[in-house]
Amino acid sequence: MPPFIELIVIIVVMISAFFLVFLGMFLLALFLAPIERGITKLMFSKVSPTAPIPQKESSFKDFSRKH
Repeated sequence: MPPFIELIVIIVVMISAFFLVFLGMFLLALFLAPIERGITKLMFSKVSPTAPIPQKESSFKDFSRKH
């Protein structure tokens, strides 16, 4: 096989391998998306929302009285 044709074959094989790996990762992510969504809902449903800490209303006058 001439070197020029061999080079073209190698380039085509490498590009197709790249796209096959990309396609495989895409299909894997597409397949695992519902599972990930379910795990996320499960985790966030167990987390109880924390109540915000009530802050005292203060002003600059109160600060200057204290200090």
